[in-house]
Amino acid sequence: MTSGVIRLGFFSSHGGSTARAVVAACERGELIATPTLLISNNSASPVMEWARQSGFPSRHLSSAAHPDPDALDAAILGALQAHSIDVVVLSGYMKALGPLTLAAYRGRLLNVHPSLLPKYGGRGMYGDLVHAAVLAAGEAISGATVHQVEAGIDEGPIVAQSRVDVLHGDTVQTLRARVQATEAPLMIQALQVLVEVLLAQGSVPRTATASSD
Repeated sequence: MTSGVIRLGFFSSHGGSTARAVVAACERGELIATPTLLISNNSASPVMEWARQSGFPSRHLSSAAHPDPDALDAAILGALQAHSIDVVVLSGYMKALGPLTLAAYRGRLLNVHPSLLPKYGGRGMYGDLVHAAVLAAGEAISGATVHQVEAGIDEGPIVAQSRVDVLHGDTVQTLRARVQATEAPLMIQALQVLVEVLLAQGSVPRTATASSD
């Protein structure tokens, strides 16, 4: 694997297709960063099985072990700090992050959403529900959005977007497949820009100091 100064952490609840694609991009040397840790709230998820089979470091952190949201937030931030994570990628992560983690990683938390935000974002808009809403509205164009993560659901600044035509006769499944095909390349593109910015700054901000925000 080609190593980079920037250490990447991933959050995923299900398949984690974008997370896996980013890891593969790092292995190819396409993205100069070091994939370091996966955190999931779902111990039985396909992405956690992938991590176990591939030997990728992973942690299961959820309300099952940390029913108090503040304690869970602290545990998540502690895991990221323990692995010196610089940038976090959300790949189908179905839980809101807490204020400690959001503050520590402000500007270095990226999520991919399967619509052209601000359309079809927010509470209740995820996965196939997004594509169904796009089709029901008769939209001509859909796509994916990479955005910075903030406290509001899908409300952070937009970093990059892809666009795909909504075709006559499209179903949720066919539209999902075309949008999903753009998500990983879009995230890799956004990460390349962020990594270059962080490296150009001359020093990577570490969460040990950022967490006191």
